[in-house]
Amino acid sequence: MSSTGSGEAKGSMNSKVTITLNKEKAATARVLANAASTSEVIDMALDLLIRAERTRHDVIAYQENPPTQFETFLAKLGDTSNLADDTDWESLYPSESL
Repeated sequence: MSSTGSGEAKGSMNSKVTITLNKEKAATARVLANAASTSEVIDMALDLLIRAERTRHDVIAYQENPPTQFETFLAKLGDTSNLADDTDWESLYPSESL
């Protein structure tokens, strides 16, 4: 399944669930995130958690299997000088999170 801008998988359906949460935390998060509802805040929080955990798992995988000497050599062959710019790529492509 592909992902939509909100981090939701296309074709997935939202389900009504009952949860217990701290109302003050939820209200504070809603204000800080400028969210329309508590459900939106929870969805945003889940998106952030999923992204953080995927990154953490990737880091662990890279630490357990570092690049070989040949892979490091290949990486150094490329010209990366044009990557050092002040472009805020995240703001240019906000819908491609996760």
